[in-house]
Amino acid sequence: MSVAATTPVPAEARVTPSGPSGAGRTGWREPGWPRALICTALAGALGFGLVVALRAIAGLEIFQTEQTGYPHVIVPAITAPIGFLVGIGCFDYWLGWATGAPTAAEDHSDHGASSWRDYFHFNTDHKVIGIQYICTTFVFFFIGGALAMGIRAELAQPGTQIVDPNTYNALFSTHAAIMIFLFVIPVFAGIANYVLPLMIGAPDMAFPRLNALSFWMLPFAGILFMVSFLVPGGAFDAGWTGYAPLSTGAPLGQSFFNIGVQFAGFSSIFAALNFMVTIITMRAPGMNLWRMPLLGWANLATSILIIGATPFIAGVQLMVLLDRALGTNFFQAAAGGDVISYQHIFWFYSHPAVYIMMLPGFGIVSEVITTHARKMLFGYRLMALSLIGIVVLSYSVWAHHMFVSGMFSWLRVPMMISSALIAIPTGIKIFSWVATLFNSKLHLENTGMLFALGFVISFILGGISGVMTAMIPLDIHVTDTYFIVAHIHFVLFAGSVFTIFAGIYHWFPKITGRMYDERLGRWHFWLTLVGTWGTFVPMHWIGMEGMPRRVADYAAQFGNWNLFISVCGFCLGLAQLVFLYNMVVSWRFGPRAPANPWRAKTIEWMVSSPPPRFNFEQIPRVVGGPYEFGVPGARHAILEPKEPDPSSAQVEAGRLAAAR
Repeated sequence: MSVAATTPVPAEARVTPSGPSGAGRTGWREPGWPRALICTALAGALGFGLVVALRAIAGLEIFQTEQTGYPHVIVPAITAPIGFLVGIGCFDYWLGWATGAPTAAEDHSDHGASSWRDYFHFNTDHKVIGIQYICTTFVFFFIGGALAMGIRAELAQPGTQIVDPNTYNALFSTHAAIMIFLFVIPVFAGIANYVLPLMIGAPDMAFPRLNALSFWMLPFAGILFMVSFLVPGGAFDAGWTGYAPLSTGAPLGQSFFNIGVQFAGFSSIFAALNFMVTIITMRAPGMNLWRMPLLGWANLATSILIIGATPFIAGVQLMVLLDRALGTNFFQAAAGGDVISYQHIFWFYSHPAVYIMMLPGFGIVSEVITTHARKMLFGYRLMALSLIGIVVLSYSVWAHHMFVSGMFSWLRVPMMISSALIAIPTGIKIFSWVATLFNSKLHLENTGMLFALGFVISFILGGISGVMTAMIPLDIHVTDTYFIVAHIHFVLFAGSVFTIFAGIYHWFPKITGRMYDERLGRWHFWLTLVGTWGTFVPMHWIGMEGMPRRVADYAAQFGNWNLFISVCGFCLGLAQLVFLYNMVVSWRFGPRAPANPWRAKTIEWMVSSPPPRFNFEQIPRVVGGPYEFGVPGARHAILEPKEPDPSSAQVEAGRLAAAR
């Protein structure tokens, strides 16, 4: 990086400069939006024409319109996004290399951002990509939240209030899919994209172009999920789990879910590969694994989970799509398929996915708590090892979701035991956070710290209900009730989303160079905490009393509680508008942030806010641990002057000679 950042590139070796601001991107030959739109249209037309031609050659009806068919719609839904990726520039370098075209020297002309327009173009700067991820995922967060408001409006009282049962099924299915696949999982990738290379002293991610591709694949999953509302038969309505054979016979919208999961899944896998290689190979000099901040450990563990588990959900959704479009009958019992195998494959991904949505948050909370408690993190090494322990154990617990599915009864007890055991490494983390807080100097005026503490308290309740549902008798009693809804939302909202807010507030000054309004931040925290507990705590009670989940109507005895839950749910939703206002206004008009407003120890706070385009003007060298608060003279890293680059000197000499 240092060579690329500091070495002038001879004019004859440069690619056509487009500049960070997007100048030179207007022609259709250059990567950008005009070419992307043209390629999208051409690729969609190619997919449509291919289906029409093949069906005509085979003597089939040209336009097949059975609800599980519509190949003239399904194939363009795959090819059009690929055309966009080609047009926006995701494959230009690779295609040129693969076809043997002359390789131009990289002059980093499209690296970094000099205006807001640069965030709408293909960019290889990890900081730009991080902001692209964060902003895009928060758009989907508010879309998913709006769907949740529709759900709670319908459930405020028994009977049909606003939507019919089929539309209600589509609302909760799309809400869950958006929140899981398009917000919680990828927003962590966005935060880590911005922070992690800086934190470990790396100039960028290991594979910058793959990093950009992983982002640009993500919006298409959301577009496909939302467009499914417009197709014949409506949006997918089999829940985010998409259980077969319900999903194999569902309307056309279900196919959009199957395809959208492929784009979201490949986006996650590409990002995870990038994080893993970056963490393993690009740490600053002197940073061994035991000097690496816990955010690095958390993202390394998460990357292992994603790479190992995500192919299972991508594969099983492809199998459903083939059942729907080609009649392969993987999951049709009458044709020899195995229905239960769908659940085994799905949950072999989806229980590790719970930790994919939790482990990055564990790393964020560790950074926030130790910084704002001004105290060394308790049990650092055991905290790091417990992350790896969670990774190993997470693959052994999937079938506790299937105690009433009809699977082998002998499998229940081993799954119950392993599900209880996984609470041990999680308990280690909670104990370490509490021990770090003990006898510390708490800075409770900081919003990030408030969200971190709110997470610890709320996650304990979510963890307890998780251990309860791992027990066979109780799980059988509460399966498919609102107790399960309460548990998963305490884990994923009071758990994951609280850590996301903690991370956004903590690194907001570093990302934007501005300080946010702490008063509005505290309003956001308290309204969110009260709204969360008011919404999800009562669900435990009505679930134990037998209220079923995933129903648009229910017994009148649950009416008052559901009205209370809906009121709290709307308060929770409105609280997020305070966050949105605070972030937007502060980003534009907030006071200038110093380089290290929290007096943190890790490397990202050793550079300006926001950081330089190529991260470091001087090489960071790690000389100690990352959390040595209160240790006189202790330093995590020092910045050393870069050594002169011989090749740079030669190029400069040649340039001067040519000028003479």
